[in-house]
Amino acid sequence: MRRSMAAALILTVLLFGGAYLTTGGSAAQEPESGDDTAQEPSGQGRQDGTVLLTVQDGDTAEEMALDAYLRGVVRGEMPASFETEALRAQAAAERTYVYHQLAAGRKEAHPDADVCTDPGCCSAWLSEEAAQEKWGDDFTAWEERIEDAVAATDGQVALYRGEPILAVFHSSSAGKTAGAGDVWSGDMPYLRSVDSPEGEETVPNYYSAAEFTAAEAKALLAQAHPELTFSGGPDKWFGAVEKDESGRVGTVEVCGAPLRGVEVRRIFSLRSACFTIDAAADRVTFRVTGYGHGVGMSQYGANELARQGRTWQEILLWYYADIAIGPAPETVQTAENVIN
Repeated sequence: MRRSMAAALILTVLLFGGAYLTTGGSAAQEPESGDDTAQEPSGQGRQDGTVLLTVQDGDTAEEMALDAYLRGVVRGEMPASFETEALRAQAAAERTYVYHQLAAGRKEAHPDADVCTDPGCCSAWLSEEAAQEKWGDDFTAWEERIEDAVAATDGQVALYRGEPILAVFHSSSAGKTAGAGDVWSGDMPYLRSVDSPEGEETVPNYYSAAEFTAAEAKALLAQAHPELTFSGGPDKWFGAVEKDESGRVGTVEVCGAPLRGVEVRRIFSLRSACFTIDAAADRVTFRVTGYGHGVGMSQYGANELARQGRTWQEILLWYYADIAIGPAPETVQTAENVIN
């Protein structure tokens, strides 16, 4: 049952974007002394350098050790200037995501590869050569931070009932993360809404706006929902807005029909589903907070927690409910005879 639920969530991520890929949640709590979910890493586990992946990059597939793949993801997904413990949390989250995918089986988008470099399907990935060009004189110092993030968490993953979780993440939230069921097709017990400490002082472009003429808005809505009947201008189309516990739009009435907030976000390419609507007779403006689907670990929130002194383990325990941190499973293909 857990595998079928996870597969449904993965399919929804593919359909609605985000590499990363909501039950109502409670505020994140610090692990209490004696809490068996707040474990320190137990043993080394299988080392990343011994795990061989097939990675789809554009039209080509190549074999790559897990540690090399993880370095590329951390380069591509999180600013190298972030706090050390945030970078480590990112590496551990992505490692967990990879092991979850290996257990679930290859995606239809890349049946001949375990993972890919498309952020709309798996995770963003940046090669060492591309990073050198992008970072310039900062490359040596920042690459050392990336290497540390992967090495310091080597072999460690987030586990729920002994299995690697669907460790999705996003850029930033508006005070709270979203629960999986509010965004995708089903709940996951460890993907609940929790408090997240980032804000406009720490997140670039935390607030954004997207404006559309009446004609533009009508065309986008009609393309997605040809059954809608339009009368007057946008001020007549948009009605009641209901928000979920995380502050995101749960549903909004459009031409008398209830649309999910995540659907409106997709139609208008909004940065998140945390938005307000200012509808006039000739145009509509969406004012948006945060960036991403909102489920799982907030990257800017993780950086803020790291600034507050949290370790990478504590960051994962903050964002993923009722998990333990421990060695990755042994039942994966390895490159022990290929990679030294």
